[in-house]
Amino acid sequence: MVSVKLRDMVKLYGDYLAIKGVDLDIEDGTFCVFVGPSGCGKSTLLRMIAGLETISHGSLTIGDRVVNDVPSRDRGIAMVFQSYALYPHMSVRDNLGFGLKISGASNEEIARRCDAAADMLGLGPYMERRPSQLSGGQRQRVAIGRAMVREPDVFLFDEPLSNLDAKLRNQTRVEIKRLQQQLAATVIFVTHDQVEAMTLADKIVVLRDGLVEQTGTPLDVFERPRNKFVAGFIGAPSMNFIDGTIVRGPGGVAVRAGNVDIPINAEHFDLPAEGEAITIGLRPEDIVPEGHGQAPEMGADTEGQVGFAEMLGNESLLFLTVAGTELVARMQRPRIVETGETIRLRLDGSRVHLFDAKTEESVRKQ
Repeated sequence: MVSVKLRDMVKLYGDYLAIKGVDLDIEDGTFCVFVGPSGCGKSTLLRMIAGLETISHGSLTIGDRVVNDVPSRDRGIAMVFQSYALYPHMSVRDNLGFGLKISGASNEEIARRCDAAADMLGLGPYMERRPSQLSGGQRQRVAIGRAMVREPDVFLFDEPLSNLDAKLRNQTRVEIKRLQQQLAATVIFVTHDQVEAMTLADKIVVLRDGLVEQTGTPLDVFERPRNKFVAGFIGAPSMNFIDGTIVRGPGGVAVRAGNVDIPINAEHFDLPAEGEAITIGLRPEDIVPEGHGQAPEMGADTEGQVGFAEMLGNESLLFLTVAGTELVARMQRPRIVETGETIRLRLDGSRVHLFDAKTEESVRKQ
């Protein structure tokens, strides 16, 4: 496998600037996930790497070759599409081997590669079936197998799990990650689902409006979001945001949200002056209902009125109004909660994220 390097990559459609200068290094053997909201440019960027879209400006290097003007078939890539794109009149075996056949590979080589892919993906019993006789998950495995038999330098996945139901999506996600580890493959995977991004990626690339907002490991991006957009996009449910101010007193520094002062570790932040506006970020798991989780040592107590409770079995999500602001809290060991019920909460000061109220950039020290 090989590395992939993007340098000042730009895509223009007439006067519309879709990709606005992307610099990115994807190391050999890395599972890299492009994630972002619809229309952010992630699929366009993937198609530029695949050679399905021209590069308006900048350079794309795969291995040691600049491939801007190299045809897609000669770039050493294989792509798996959202729609599977299987030939309906062909058997699974013929779908797997078709690309090799038209490239002139011998029948023995085609059989060897197809059998190896079928064995790894559990497709052996289905080799003589047609796509219409397969489930959605089986079709997706055939599409992955068709990419595998080409033995590419880089695998490209364009939202391959979008058409699957929730259970099958989770199962296929595990299969894709296991396959990537077995092959030690370089993979670039596009999704709008940040849960997929967090569970699959070695490296996450968060995109917005044709620009890279942040790159890093899933834990880095989750724990140290660069700005309010990344903080709100990564994590399910989304981070809660509260308008606040900085207060300083004998007990130390706190952020004031409504009538609640949340103590913080001031040495972790480049804080504005006392009384100045700040945006406070708290994830649902850092708002702990009384008796439902370990109460944080550094924190502030308050109350919230329940507007709605979403029961998930092992936990509940509580949609609350706290001092006039709507927040979401995660309740461990859930119980039945009535609409309108008032619940005591502890806000975890050690887990607070802070963002500049004007620029929306994180003020956490790097």
